[in-house]
Amino acid sequence: MAKVMTWIESGTLRSSNRVIAIHDRFKRYMNGQLGVPNDQIEVIRNWTHLGESAPTDRVEWRTRFGWGENETIVLHAGNQGAKQGLENVVAAAQYAEKEEVPIRFVLLGDGNQRAKLEAIGSGLRHLQFIDPLPGDEYQHTMAASDVLLVNELPGVAEMAVPSKLTSYFSTGLPVIAATDEGSVTAEEIETSGGGLRVNAGDPRALVEGALALAADPVRSQELGSAGRHYRNVVLGQEIAVEKFANTLTSLLIEVKPSG
Repeated sequence: MAKVMTWIESGTLRSSNRVIAIHDRFKRYMNGQLGVPNDQIEVIRNWTHLGESAPTDRVEWRTRFGWGENETIVLHAGNQGAKQGLENVVAAAQYAEKEEVPIRFVLLGDGNQRAKLEAIGSGLRHLQFIDPLPGDEYQHTMAASDVLLVNELPGVAEMAVPSKLTSYFSTGLPVIAATDEGSVTAEEIETSGGGLRVNAGDPRALVEGALALAADPVRSQELGSAGRHYRNVVLGQEIAVEKFANTLTSLLIEVKPSG
């Protein structure tokens, strides 16, 4: 079945006038594995849906959620589904509690795995769940944390570019990506310079990564600034819209009937 679907996908893409990929990694796959000519593929990145928000009063928002001044808040925002493998985060909270380190893992959002995660993490002081929030509150809550987290199930290296990175990079905070080496997410973190990678499914490595960032505020600021710069120059809406316009214009020129 996989071979049949690959054949159909390859034929469909190769017969198109132009194919839009949301990441260079996918362009390389389409060119190398599906035989789509390189000059037939355009990379146009998804852009962040978040606009500029008012400055965040970190003390006010941290107090609202009961976050201590000396706690390092590691926040995962978004879907709590199977692909995210958030049992790893619960295990990291268990490890942080056992080692008595001042780290709190916060899962902001909802999903089909949330009830299960709440059950296995019941009673943990280093784990907190927050219901989905409207736009401004969502942005302020992220900005009041210390580290933003992408957590992936081991073995999903080629599945997708996590859309939450476009939002994360807007905050100017460092990102930890718990993901396989060589994954799309790992490549995005390396390219942007906006964070660090730890192995997927390794809760101890996740805690140690958060501790390393907490102990080095200069590095954390550098990573956060690099992520914001990447968001502005690569993931901006104006850049993507301009690329779409140029691509459509070139297509109109190519297919315009002669005479």
